[in-house]
Amino acid sequence: MAQALARRGAAERVICLSRQQLDVSQPEAVATIADLRPDLVVNAAAFTDVDRCEDAEQRAYAVNALGARHAALGAQAAGAALIQVSTDYVFDGAKGQPYVEDDPTHPLSVYGASKLAGEIEARHHCTRAFIARTAWLFGHGADNFVRRLLARAKDQSQLKIVRSQVGSPTFCDDLADAILALGRTEAYGTYHLVNEGYCARDVFARTILRLGGAAGVEVEGVDHFPARAVRPGYAPLFNRAAARLGILLPHWEDALTRYLAAPEPA
Repeated sequence: MAQALARRGAAERVICLSRQQLDVSQPEAVATIADLRPDLVVNAAAFTDVDRCEDAEQRAYAVNALGARHAALGAQAAGAALIQVSTDYVFDGAKGQPYVEDDPTHPLSVYGASKLAGEIEARHHCTRAFIARTAWLFGHGADNFVRRLLARAKDQSQLKIVRSQVGSPTFCDDLADAILALGRTEAYGTYHLVNEGYCARDVFARTILRLGGAAGVEVEGVDHFPARAVRPGYAPLFNRAAARLGILLPHWEDALTRYLAAPEPA
């Protein structure tokens, strides 16, 4: 995500800091951010290993919740706006329809609960806060479901993929463009920023294999994989609020096509 922001925002003097340069879980992050005097802070730092979060709850909250507080306090001290990146895991998947921004939240996992706590911290500590929920990210320069699936397809003729999870695949480049566009506004609040459309995980996998030149690999849809954390089963996000601002993301299959066709940036 950070690499996509740096590439897509090159003309806007985007500064991306690694965890070694800025550990948002530490109080010192507040002064580091304030001293940079940014116009906009995008907090994309997160502990995203959903299953590990169940056994590392303290770390999950330190990064995902306390980290959001420190980012918000730093932005507030600098007089900057804040975009806190969040997740579809703040929902439980029971609605049966795509989620809009003001739907009630009900996370099922430590990861989801810690990210929801981060949303609350961001709103509370920064008067110019955006919450940007996204989902199922794939992009250049980072490990993701698309890359892992194509790697597995090189030496396996059949892959088992869960079919009971439905969500919104999102290309990091498109998300970065949407975040930067949102940051140019003063319409503070909660937004869903995902590529248009949604699908089941096994459908996503078949599309990846077809577009990635591995259509001969069979995908078997299964209802459940044993996992430490509970995932929301049906949690597509609907970009209602962003669309009202004219911020629109392309369909996820178009995004996947562009991602697979482009070489990895140097």
